[in-house]
Amino acid sequence: MLIDTLREQCNGLKKLDEQIARIEQRLHPWMQTDQAAKSLTEIQGVGMLTATAAVATMGNARACKSGRAFAAWVGLVPKQTGSGGKVRLLGISKRGDTDLRTLLIHGARSVLTRAKAPGRWVEQLLKRWPLNVVSVALANKRARIAWAMLNHDQPYQKDYVNVKSL
Repeated sequence: MLIDTLREQCNGLKKLDEQIARIEQRLHPWMQTDQAAKSLTEIQGVGMLTATAAVATMGNARACKSGRAFAAWVGLVPKQTGSGGKVRLLGISKRGDTDLRTLLIHGARSVLTRAKAPGRWVEQLLKRWPLNVVSVALANKRARIAWAMLNHDQPYQKDYVNVKSL
């Protein structure tokens, strides 16, 4: 009885994989024609699903005032509490688009676990924080980059430094 149940579950997973493959086949031509989604895939940890979800969810990038506002809208910023001038940061707010937030966090986790050299900023964070916290921080950064790329209609530049912020 157990073996039959496991076979049924395995067949269900195979069918789900086939459905996902069909959906990806339908999304791929759309992504190739949409310049915004195509440019977002240049970001490490952002694939076809995340890029198309970001473009579809965001619509017009100018709807958010800043990259931080977009990251907050997705739900990738910490909740804050405190009194007497002392602010404590809690877990992420989990408000906003659950699907896009999940895709961004999984993409960031993939970068952390598979990249040979994720970068100095990430290495410093990993020394101080657990992997899940760093994953959310990297997802937040990716969301801000995506917003900036779409808002300013610029291609992805890996080592870009904002001169205005220096």
